[in-house]
Amino acid sequence: MSWRKDDRRAERGYHHGNLKEALLQAALGLIAEKGAAGFTFADAARSAGVSAAAPYRHFRDRDDLLASIAQRGFEQFEAALTAAWDDGRPDTVSAFMRVGKAYLAFARNEPAFYSAMFESGVPVDSNPPLAAAGERAFGVIRIAAERLAALTPPGATRPPAMMMALHIWSLSHGVASLFGRGDAARRKLPMSPEDLLEAGVLIYLRGLGFPTERRPQPPPPPEAGERPAGPWGKVPK
Repeated sequence: MSWRKDDRRAERGYHHGNLKEALLQAALGLIAEKGAAGFTFADAARSAGVSAAAPYRHFRDRDDLLASIAQRGFEQFEAALTAAWDDGRPDTVSAFMRVGKAYLAFARNEPAFYSAMFESGVPVDSNPPLAAAGERAFGVIRIAAERLAALTPPGATRPPAMMMALHIWSLSHGVASLFGRGDAARRKLPMSPEDLLEAGVLIYLRGLGFPTERRPQPPPPPEAGERPAGPWGKVPK
């Protein structure tokens, strides 16, 4: 489920008997409109159409509500990154680039979840389920970095795989935040966020001596009624 600033849901109110889910959806809508720090516990209750006391049936306070949203976000984030990684197929570098694109896509398509996950200030140490969900999501990047580390030429020096994962995660997060908050609009950039991230990761890997050349993929077979593609594309019969 996506929550963008322009989402308008008539069903946001509490009409279906699931108070906890109604509060989560109401808070997601408020985050999309005002940011993770822009609403109170009472605002979430009001948006869900319940009394100010009702949220305490399921959440200790506003931080507990935000932690539940962040945990759900990390679970969806992990699923998106895992699908993009696809166990490193067809090759490690190509798969890793897909993970980066999935990172940016999640930040762009799920801004409310992304804000709750990374900008809410919820203390992670006091919430083991949230911490575990975040570690599992980061674990996809760590596994990919370990596979990249295995490509190191003999005798080459490189950082530990965990350090590589942190470096590349920081780069991915920086690009996602730059474009997600609209900061990029203040300075016109000659490339998309995906191209910017891919260029940065490739420069990083090449600087460490990693082989980053990817095998060219064969062109798809011509469709029925078409001749094989020439230099200007497919030519109809």
